[in-house]
Amino acid sequence: MVGFGSKQAWLAVAGDDPAAVLEALGLRDLGPVPWREGIDLAYLTDDRVAVTPPLPGARDTHWILATGRIFFQQNNDVLALSEALGTEVQFFATHRVTELHRWQRAVKGELVRAFGYVGQTGDITSWHGEPGPAERAAGLPAELDEETTVLVGEMDVLKVADAWSIDPTTLTGRPATGPLRLGAI
Repeated sequence: MVGFGSKQAWLAVAGDDPAAVLEALGLRDLGPVPWREGIDLAYLTDDRVAVTPPLPGARDTHWILATGRIFFQQNNDVLALSEALGTEVQFFATHRVTELHRWQRAVKGELVRAFGYVGQTGDITSWHGEPGPAERAAGLPAELDEETTVLVGEMDVLKVADAWSIDPTTLTGRPATGPLRLGAI
């Protein structure tokens, strides 16, 4: 397998059916692709999404990861996706140039947690729900107020991803559990 995460956006979907994820995202299934080629296309194009097979991850759950630059550009409605698939869906994005860092978590159509931060301006762009242990370990306060300073980096996004589902940077070199699939907008 080939990892990803730096300067990228991705979804983590609890489940075992990559085809259902492709369909729910409205993507045309282009079929299996070598891991390196698929991840490269996810990084270098605006209309391709690499979708993993089910991978073992947090909470003894299988997670399907879908990654592509398109997730930076479109509104990622984790609520609608989690409701359509009847499962948990997470969204992560990190881009160290602008210090854009986001994560969201929805379960069966209900938003559980959302956090967004732009370090270039120091603005918190979204905050919904209470931070869990992984977020607190990343330095987030229990509650947000005007006197609280928040400083989040790329590694914090990856730590939250690891606690909630999978840190995709850890995939490199691990044996593949199946083929990587490529989807097109």
